[in-house]
This record gives sequence, C-alpha cells and structure tokens, in this order.
Amino acid sequence: MSTTTPTGLSQSRTNVALITLFLGTFVLGSAELVVVGVLNVIASNLQVSVATAGSLVTAYALGLSIGGPILTALTIRVPRRVMLWLTLTLYILGTALAFLSVNFGMLVLARVLTGSLQGLFVGVAFTVATTIVPPERIGRAMSAVIGGFAVSTAIGVPLGTLIGQSFGWRGSFVAVAILGVVVLIAQLIVIPPVATSGATGLGDQAKFAFAPRVLAMLGLCILLFAGMYASLTFITPFLQQLTGISGGLISAFLLAYGAATAVGAFAGGRFADKNASRAILIADVVVVIALVVLYFVSAIPLLVAVALILWGLFGFGLVPSLQYRVVSLAGPGGNLAATLPASAINAGIAIGALIGGWALSSHGAAAPTVVGIIVCIVAIPVAWVTGFLKVPSSPAAADVPAPAEAAATEAASS
Repeated sequence: MSTTTPTGLSQSRTNVALITLFLGTFVLGSAELVVVGVLNVIASNLQVSVATAGSLVTAYALGLSIGGPILTALTIRVPRRVMLWLTLTLYILGTALAFLSVNFGMLVLARVLTGSLQGLFVGVAFTVATTIVPPERIGRAMSAVIGGFAVSTAIGVPLGTLIGQSFGWRGSFVAVAILGVVVLIAQLIVIPPVATSGATGLGDQAKFAFAPRVLAMLGLCILLFAGMYASLTFITPFLQQLTGISGGLISAFLLAYGAATAVGAFAGGRFADKNASRAILIADVVVVIALVVLYFVSAIPLLVAVALILWGLFGFGLVPSLQYRVVSLAGPGGNLAATLPASAINAGIAIGALIGGWALSSHGAAAPTVVGIIVCIVAIPVAWVTGFLKVPSSPAAADVPAPAEAAATEAASS
C-alpha cells in the first residue's frame, strides 16, 4: 500500500493536517455552544433576560444555516487552502468582536457573523480533508472534521463554561480566540495546496449542489435530526421526572452521551467508506431501538444510561455518512454542497425542538421521546429509498471530476 496521498504528502503529514482541521472544528464547536453555559452571566452583565440571551443560540444557528452557504457561493473561486486560512482568521476577529461587545445587539451581530463563518469553514474543511486523502479514506477524513464538533460538545463546552462562570462570559470568548490563533498558525504550516475540485462557476456548482437527489438527502438529514432532537432537547426533564435523577448525576448522564457521540463521529467515518447508504439505514434503526428502550426503561437509571450511549454512538455515527452521500451525489457541485448538511441538520434541530416542546407542554416528559421515535421510524423507509440514489451519468457531469476524485486525477497526471 502506498504511503503517499493524492497531494504527494506522506501519510503522517496528511494525518497532521487532518488533526489541524479537527482542532479547527473543535474551536468553532466550543464557541458555538459555550454561551449555553453562561447565559445567566451574559444576561446579568448586558441587562437582558435569560430568555432574550437565549436568542444568541438562534442567531448563531441562523448564521450557520443561511450565511454559510451564501458565503461559500460567493467565494467558490477562491483556492480552498487560502479560504480556509482566511475564514479562520475572520472567525477569530468575529470572536474578538463578541468579547468586546458593549451591548447585547453588538453581541448578536457577532454571533450571526461567526455562525456564518463557521458554515463556510466547515464546507472548506470538508473539501480540503477529502482532497488530501486517497478515495478509500474519504469517510474517515470527513469524520476528522465532524469529530471536532463532537469532542467540543463533550470537552470544550464544559471547559468554556467553567472559564465563563469563573472569569466572566468574556473570558470564554478570549479562550476561544487564543486557541483559534494557535490552530491558525498550525494550519498555515501544515495544510498543503489542494486541487480545485468539480465545477468552479457558481451556476454550475448550484446546478449540481441543489439537484433533486441532493435535496432528497438533505430532507433525510432534516428528518433524522428532527426526530433525535425532539427527544434530546428535553432530555433533562425526562431524566428528572421519569428516571428520578437530578443535579450532578444528570451531568454525568449527558457526559456519557457526549462521549459516545465523539466515539461515534470517528467510528462512523469507517462505515461511510465501506457503504454510506447502508450505514445511515442501520444507524437509524439502532437509534429507534435506543429511543424505544429509553422510553420503556425510563425508571431504571443504568438502562437509561446504556440507551443514551447507544443513541450517541449511532446518532452521531451516521453524520459522516450523511455528509459523504450529499457531497458524492452533488458530484461537481461538491464544494458548495459540503456546507448544506450542516444547514439541514440545524433546520432539523430547530424543528425537533419545536415539536418536542409542543409534546412536552401537551403530554408530559415522556412525550418528546415518543415523537422522536415516530419521526425516526418514518425516516427508515426514506433512508432505504435514498440508498438507491446515484449520480446520473451525463455529459455535463462527466466533463468535471467529482470532489472525491479530483486530487487523485491531478496526482495521476503529474
């Protein structure tokens, strides 16, 4: 087996590059959710209600979902390595704007800006990651990028919250900015030049990125995450009222879930490389099983913990396969399409939180999990049908190599 990659780097140098991409998404993931742990501190300092402070989460999500694809479309011709560096630099400046905010409106603006930049960074990072590895390792390269977010949820957010509660909410953003500078320096050193993959014009990118087959996969993303987050958003009242635990024990259960998502994100890349469609279908079935077990054993803490771990493993383990399928089905439009799963996932989370909240207020603590089970069951036949979607062989598509093949093509011709 060759020890070099399509970019001509050694395997060890490529792994170091992937680690810097992982650290990049770790920084962004920590910044995205750290406000959740310091909402009360922000509200008190900027003289708004906690409910109003909660809109900072919404502002970031809207920036990511809408601004990310727009920024990607506007910068589609910029070399991906340069765009990666520029985006992280702007993200650090946006984070500086956040901790320098003198009023709540300025902080909201900073959150929209950094959310949009995160959406752009993620798309570029996926393109870079999948271009510097051989085709048979693309799923694992994607899992390195996704893994940063998973680990940030399990480690970065709690640490950021601790800093914010101890030194003020601005301290959390200062810590993120400092770590961001370190990661930027590392990326400036180790990220290699990458081949331009697929179509380079915005019109051609959009034609492939928003093809019906891609939209079908994005619909599946929304469905899956709406189901999971209908339950997950309200897991605390579930654990309090039905499992009978509180305080630090709830944190321990959520930490176990978070650790499982991190493991699932990395393991999921291998399954994406083998058969992404099958991995999505199997993961969906296991998530349904985990939610059903969670519902029926709600009064037995040990079994609830097992169900949460199983849910975390497979619920996040399917993300690399979703990303893989969307980018693959987009073919030449992969650069733009790489940003779309994050938008779809965030849309699913928002919908899930909405219907889960309705279920909770109408039918009690167990109802959001029932809704989650129903939605994830509906997703099973959808996952099966989307498994048959293929990139049609057409002259337009044949003229331009797919993102997964671009770097290999360049290496073969050099």
